[in-house]
Amino acid sequence: MSQNTQILLKRQSAGVPVAADFETTTAPMPAAGEGELLCETLYLSLDPYLRGKISGRHLSGAILPGDLMAGEAISRVVDSKHADFAPGDLIRAHTGWQSHSTLPAAEARRVDPSLAPLSTFLGVLGMPGLTAYAGLLRLGEPVAGDTVLVSAASGAVGSMVGQIAMQKGCRAIGIAGAPEKCAWVKDTAGFADCVSYKTGNLREQLDECSPDGFDLYFDNVGGDTLQAAMERLRLGARVVLCGLMAQYNTTEMPPGPNPAWIIKARATVRGMVVYDHEDLRETFVKEVSGWLREGKIHYLEDRTSGLENAAEAFSRLMRGDNVGKAIVVVGDE
Repeated sequence: MSQNTQILLKRQSAGVPVAADFETTTAPMPAAGEGELLCETLYLSLDPYLRGKISGRHLSGAILPGDLMAGEAISRVVDSKHADFAPGDLIRAHTGWQSHSTLPAAEARRVDPSLAPLSTFLGVLGMPGLTAYAGLLRLGEPVAGDTVLVSAASGAVGSMVGQIAMQKGCRAIGIAGAPEKCAWVKDTAGFADCVSYKTGNLREQLDECSPDGFDLYFDNVGGDTLQAAMERLRLGARVVLCGLMAQYNTTEMPPGPNPAWIIKARATVRGMVVYDHEDLRETFVKEVSGWLREGKIHYLEDRTSGLENAAEAFSRLMRGDNVGKAIVVVGDE
């Protein structure tokens, strides 16, 4: 193959992204320079934070029209100009939406396919898993016996939050959308309960499944869901603010939760940015891969075949129509 397929941002999305906001182009095949790797993309991760980059509101910077879409991928080294890597090595790196990439070897991280399927290093053993692990254990400080509430509970982060909480002796309650998502959270992931914000009254459902409130709330959405959870905090509760699905596709910031509920519960509220917790990655991968092998962790992957279909898959993710971790299968293992 002599061409590199790339997906660029064509225009800034208005509301929920659509496929027409992106364009597929080809460029000459890149070559590795001194200290660099040439890699072939196998699996590409699609993540909600990219919507914030398109809007120019994400702390990691903006994606402008004409730019290559950002994204983390699992890749195979094709050519190496660095002594620490050889052709055939499997790596994780932020290489963007393209079939091939070059990058400094210092930016590549090896992945071990003997631990779990390669795609999991973008999901339960990747950034979403580390977000859940560090956010819950380091920031949320769960105690055995706690009741932990998590929104977007069928998603890549939320499903891991609940399952890790259960491994630490907590009771997990989820909030999700479609009934089939709630069913998976309860029947497969093993949460004690999962309520749907799309059917019935969310506040009444939360009261029914946990009348005494919640010790820890892990928020992935913001908006009214955050407000409803704040109204049900127990004394000394902890709140971890992680995601903003309720506002990613909007231009106006929604009103925040009433601080009276935080004061009433004497609650601790902490913001989660996964980049702050890279020091936990080795411990996280070791512990969670062990749980995976023991069948204690379950996950869903929303797979799309072909880089050319990444834009539509991202649109589906931002509509909330995906089921599980959004991954694009680009190359062959």
